[in-house]
Amino acid sequence: MSHLKLFLLALSFYTRIPCPQTVNYKLLPQAAVFLPLVGWLVGVITATSFYLAAFLWPQATAVIAALIIGIFLTGAFHEDGFADVCDGFGGGFGKSRILEIMKDSHIGVYGVIGLLLLFLLKISLLNGINAAAVPWVLLAGHSISRLQPLLLMRRYNYARNDVSKAAAAVYKPDRQELAVATVLALLPLALLPAVCMLAIIPVLAVNGYLGHYFHRHIGGYTGDCLGASQQIAETIFYLSVSALWIFI
Repeated sequence: MSHLKLFLLALSFYTRIPCPQTVNYKLLPQAAVFLPLVGWLVGVITATSFYLAAFLWPQATAVIAALIIGIFLTGAFHEDGFADVCDGFGGGFGKSRILEIMKDSHIGVYGVIGLLLLFLLKISLLNGINAAAVPWVLLAGHSISRLQPLLLMRRYNYARNDVSKAAAAVYKPDRQELAVATVLALLPLALLPAVCMLAIIPVLAVNGYLGHYFHRHIGGYTGDCLGASQQIAETIFYLSVSALWIFI
């Protein structure tokens, strides 16, 4: 299958952007390596949304508008995983109970509080960054954060037994695929001041801890864990860039 078709396959699964109906979802695992490129597109659209909204409203309102557009584009795909992880690890004890809670389609108190704090933190951080830089920060954040699930997939095993229901998660990218994904994920950083490259360090460190935490408690990762890793990485990137901005 061509790289373009694999990218369109990833785009159709991880976003709500209309794509050709002829995609073969059996090849979805291989398409996961295009997640950072999907992040490019989502990042460009959310960044453009912020740029246009900032002409009409205060920066905080423009940030909220950009976040809403991002959620609309992805169908809250990763946010849902983050909420499930909050519920599962917050209210569950032992692997079987944690996995059971995460599989439940209902959202609990931990999930609600987690999402609320996550969005408040994103809004606060992006509102505190120079408005002219926010579009580039959004682009880089969406791209870099989507590399983190691939790093977990490479290092750890899938924690559930029902692999057929989560084919996209049951895949180990090889070194070449991971190298290509890494280059794609890091390229948008070139649009930011050089010091922002340091933001990669805390993003990787937190993602590494997350992987260890998931492995210790459930023996690996689930699709929800991958979604949570993207959301947490995106927020840590904004947090790091915001802290680094005092040196610019």
